[in-house]
Amino acid sequence: MSMVPAIRARDDDAVIAAINTTPLVDVMLVLLIIFLITIPIVVPTIAVDLPKEVNRPTQTQPENIAIAVNRDGVVFWNEQPVAGMDDLLRRLQQRSTQEPRPEVHLRADRNALYEDVGKVVLACQRAGIVKVGFITEPPAAAP
Repeated sequence: MSMVPAIRARDDDAVIAAINTTPLVDVMLVLLIIFLITIPIVVPTIAVDLPKEVNRPTQTQPENIAIAVNRDGVVFWNEQPVAGMDDLLRRLQQRSTQEPRPEVHLRADRNALYEDVGKVVLACQRAGIVKVGFITEPPAAAP
């Protein structure tokens, strides 16, 4: 039989003075995740009914007005160039009194200035046109 040295016996029975922080870190991470999930639910927000995306095909009716703006800012009324904004306003005022009320379908070039499109919308507003629709290309289908 061998004897255990006295030094080794004292090492096993010695009190460890270091604090093990691993359980503390684990608990803190769990609490952090719980708070990150529950805070958005608890915080009151304003109830807003957001519009849903709807892709409806354009229904062209005889009373609808097709206006286009190219990249140079030239305005077209049913594929015929308009002399100026005064001419466009005059034409829109004549058509706005018809029944049923006409809709304006506005097509603008991707590189057209916002100012040019805004002038057309302003002319529609001044003429009393209630419905102005922006015609766009549908997004490409996902492969």
